[in-house]
Amino acid sequence: MTVLSDHLRPGRFSTPVVPAQVAADWSARGFGCNPFTDPPGQQWLGFVHDTNELVTVVQGKIAVTVSGQTVVLQPGDEIFIPRNAEHDVINCHDDVSVWLFGYDAGGT
Repeated sequence: MTVLSDHLRPGRFSTPVVPAQVAADWSARGFGCNPFTDPPGQQWLGFVHDTNELVTVVQGKIAVTVSGQTVVLQPGDEIFIPRNAEHDVINCHDDVSVWLFGYDAGGT
């Protein structure tokens, strides 16, 4: 079983988070980088990808649940979501949250 805290890197990126710096870091690690802006309460539930994924928060905070374990990401935190792991992302902030996600090569 995956222990989610083993995949969490608090403060991986300095704040304020600069998306171009995240994109350059992730590119060097073989990942893409795409932005998402979610209103309060937005929920993305039950996703499974055939690729690894990275997520980091630029603004606000999001709750990420992977295989039944939940962590809350703040700006600059990064989490690795292994391929084929069912996961949810919820904007648990009382305002807009901006976050980045990226898949390694060949992902959906």
